[in-house]
Amino acid sequence: MCGIVGYIGCSEKREIILNGLKELEYRGYDSAGMAVMSQKNDDKKAAKEIAFFKATGKLENLAKKSEGFSSSGEGVAIGHTRWATHGKPTEINAHPHLGEHSFVIHNGIIENYKELKEELEAKGVKFVSQTDTEVIVHLFEEILKENGGDTLKAYESAVKRLRGAYATLLITKLEPGKIFFAKNAAPLIVAKDANGGIFFASSDAALIGVADEAAYLDDGAYGVAGTDEIKIFANGKDINLSFSKLAKDKSYAQKEGYKFFMEKEIYEQSAVVAETLMGRIKDGEVSLEKIDAQALEDVDEVIFCACGTSYHAALAASYFFERLAKIRAKVEIASEFRYREPLLNKNSLFIVISQSGETADTLEALKIAKNARLKTLAVCNVDNSSIVRLADATVLTRAGIEKGVASTKAFATQVVTLWMLALQIAQAKASISKEELKSEIAALLHVPQILNISKEPQERIRRLAKHYLHGHGFFFIGRDIFYPLALEGALKLKEISYLHAEGYPAGEMKHGPIALADERLFTIALMPKTVLYEKTKSNVEELAARDAYILAISPEEFELSDDFIKTSKQAHPMSEFFEMMIILQLFALEIAVRLGNDVDMPRNLAKSVTVE
Repeated sequence: MCGIVGYIGCSEKREIILNGLKELEYRGYDSAGMAVMSQKNDDKKAAKEIAFFKATGKLENLAKKSEGFSSSGEGVAIGHTRWATHGKPTEINAHPHLGEHSFVIHNGIIENYKELKEELEAKGVKFVSQTDTEVIVHLFEEILKENGGDTLKAYESAVKRLRGAYATLLITKLEPGKIFFAKNAAPLIVAKDANGGIFFASSDAALIGVADEAAYLDDGAYGVAGTDEIKIFANGKDINLSFSKLAKDKSYAQKEGYKFFMEKEIYEQSAVVAETLMGRIKDGEVSLEKIDAQALEDVDEVIFCACGTSYHAALAASYFFERLAKIRAKVEIASEFRYREPLLNKNSLFIVISQSGETADTLEALKIAKNARLKTLAVCNVDNSSIVRLADATVLTRAGIEKGVASTKAFATQVVTLWMLALQIAQAKASISKEELKSEIAALLHVPQILNISKEPQERIRRLAKHYLHGHGFFFIGRDIFYPLALEGALKLKEISYLHAEGYPAGEMKHGPIALADERLFTIALMPKTVLYEKTKSNVEELAARDAYILAISPEEFELSDDFIKTSKQAHPMSEFFEMMIILQLFALEIAVRLGNDVDMPRNLAKSVTVE
């Protein structure tokens, strides 16, 4: 959840850390901090005092606090942007945490920190923060004090005592010019540049443009890095790092005239979906790379497992798989699945969906499926991520880097990718006619055009948004595949506006929720013409009769609506789906803007949820 950056080299370290953290701020912005240790020019084995800075709130506060500080010449630096798990977002709880001679930063959760803390306190160690992270630095120093000598062995012993998820970097005055590192169930990358500089980061977003090649560490890896070498171990044995070239283009990080990254990413959806489709439809068939069509023939059930927005994409996909591939589809919330002791069918295909590929609950669910010897498939946006490396096969969504915490283009590309996957299985099982396959492919290829919108809809929604700033809540309702879309629309609004919203099947409103209907209940009604229009219309009429405030989104005028957004007449339900999707994204955006919220960095949220 948190973002971490490390650097060993001769360049100005404050700027490297701040620039790296800027690329990772979406991972958490409760607080930020850095520690820098420079070597004396005349003695490489001795170190000056470690300079450190902490600030609550966004990264700009850390930049202001460290103004005037510089550190060129050989040295090391570590930096951290925090999403709070243990302890309030205060300056004391901000990373890095310090011991007598060492500093540590950490992303994840140390599950046994309480017992470690009690053990250390019994030995006289004083803690100053409420965090689980602080135990790492004190444990390392205490082991070193008791056993003496070898700092690497002391660090190794400390890491072995940790249970839970962690990506951690530690520097100490006893080893100037070195960074100790460890990784388990949280992302950590090591990278190099042409000048001998060494970098660490939670994501390659912080490395593009500054490093040349990167290695993605596996769980259980730990070691120590200096300018002369990188030593890395797993289970006490030396391992070799495999470096790959990093992209050099940082243009993705520019807002390109948009006020928010989320806004930019909404308008990018046409281009990224086109990229998702590229090369995957050939000779009138869907052909996803790295997918064994013959292996798919034996699959008699698909289990989707995901969290948040990815879960909504999975729900949408369940309709594709049952209707097109004629295969049973179950959808699991990863955080529930991992503790349910599920009964698993050996002929099931277990599909995990994650934007980052680091979502802790989804990763653990994938491990359960692997241990049960199920075939596993990852639908993911980030290559070389933990989920991608663990799954038997992967289909990348190709959304590009998504900076906004509220997912937009990642969702669109997930749905398109899963739609293609359903069609490929349908082809393998011969469960779809040539005519239907042709129609589905035509609809797929039409999606980029649907998503290629002008600014006019946004202007219309901007004017409407002022009506929706008060009241006691929102119901987003839809039927069939538009029910998952209603869930996603409600989630988008909750994430960035902080208004209560709920997605609901339109036909279920009469089974309880309609009791809430009055003029201060906003109902966002998805009324596609191609799917159960008359049924949905009847459900909305029931709400209108009870004075609910209705915003209808439909190609057909609805006389009982208080507000109406007209969509295009389409031949395929998914064409309507994607047109309504982009309207819901813009609707959430404009309400959040009117409320004065930070759209890209909503409170209490982070982009990549790498903790339980």
